[in-house]
Amino acid sequence: MRVFKFGGASIQSIERIKTTGAILKNNTQEKMLLVVSAMGKTTNALEKVAESFFNGNQNEALLLFNRVKQQHLDTLKYITVLNWQEAENRMKDFFTEVEWLLHDKPLKEYDFYYDQIVCCGELLSTWIMYQYCVEEKLNACWVDVRDIIRTDDNFRDAAIDWAYTKQKVETEIKNLFNKYDIVITQGFIGATDENESTTLGREGSDFTAAIFANLLEASSLTIWKDVDSVMNADPRQFKNAIGIPSLSYSEVIEMAYYGAQVIHPKTIKPLQNKNIPLYVKSFLNPQLPGTIISSTLSKKLPPVIVKKKTRC
Repeated sequence: MRVFKFGGASIQSIERIKTTGAILKNNTQEKMLLVVSAMGKTTNALEKVAESFFNGNQNEALLLFNRVKQQHLDTLKYITVLNWQEAENRMKDFFTEVEWLLHDKPLKEYDFYYDQIVCCGELLSTWIMYQYCVEEKLNACWVDVRDIIRTDDNFRDAAIDWAYTKQKVETEIKNLFNKYDIVITQGFIGATDENESTTLGREGSDFTAAIFANLLEASSLTIWKDVDSVMNADPRQFKNAIGIPSLSYSEVIEMAYYGAQVIHPKTIKPLQNKNIPLYVKSFLNPQLPGTIISSTLSKKLPPVIVKKKTRC
């Protein structure tokens, strides 16, 4: 059993979706749980919807949301042939979740509405990815993660109810693997005991993948990014940045503490607790080895460069 996590950049276009699909086809040796983020800049677009709605600009919010809708409908049409009408009808249910709220007036705090609106991005992206798998005849199923991951009501940075979530993974997710090879679900989101959507805060999709890896006792977690590996510096700022082939859990946590943009510590802890290796690989160059993060200290760790912004 393995867990794969793909970020928004890996599915932001038809070409990228096909690239991601090819990676799945080449990794059918084990059962897989697939965690997917919202497509491209969808989360940013939905944040603008939430802001407009909360500020009382209902028409603007509906207009902005309609753009998100159309983008996803267009993508769905390009990747589905056999199942298109049924797939579109289910997608419209996701739209309705947000639209009924946008036709109302805000009576609660902003963070509540943020979570109810922004969570739509992951539902849409995973539904599209699932439909692509169906078209490609991959033996996959789709799961609404809000039925599995229980959280408190600290909207925008919700805490996990581990006991409840573990029970749901045992009774629902594990059983699915008796029938399916791939289970596709969402990163970043969960739900309260009153079925209100929540989000998990910074690097929430990576954290979701780590939660599932921990509770499924996966053989590994692979996070697919648009870089070849973890680097010793930000390659956008330092052209001579080099890849790091291996790191320990503690080294990653220390690097993050000093400001390096690596894997967030909250993602590392569930893996460290079960000694589950984490691979960071490139979805653009999947043949490259990437970086492995495990309990083993790296033997030749290069100098790590962190450039911090200074305050005037």
